[in-house]
Amino acid sequence: MAEQEREQLVSEVMTEVPRTVSGDTTLVDAARIMRDDDVGSVVVTDGDKVVGLVTDRDLVIRGIADEEDPRNTHVSEVCSEDLVTVSTDVPASEAVKLMREHAVRRLPVVDADGRAEGVVALGDLALTRDPESALGDISAAPPNT
Repeated sequence: MAEQEREQLVSEVMTEVPRTVSGDTTLVDAARIMRDDDVGSVVVTDGDKVVGLVTDRDLVIRGIADEEDPRNTHVSEVCSEDLVTVSTDVPASEAVKLMREHAVRRLPVVDADGRAEGVVALGDLALTRDPESALGDISAAPPNT
């Protein structure tokens, strides 16, 4: 009988050392961080605890589209706060299951004390689980500039 492949853990597919901001960071500053770091989200923290996640879409849909002034609006006003999180030692398949159940594309990866360790995104999982898929191809492509 062939040896069964070991399932990858979240720690093997996540983006490590996520970019974090405090809740009082302005939408403009968060957008600049996303642009400069070529990321679609940043983790919102209070001290060293994860309290939210703000995406590029949040900035547009919950901020700009609602005519909020991006220079004076804080990420705490537009971020998702009711987060689904995962730990590094969880199988990647469990992260997929959580994303599907909660209809989210990104999961903050936290330690036992609620500190950010990474972010696992749908694209990360597509690249490692099915690199030949359309999503895997898109995720592997260089960013548009």
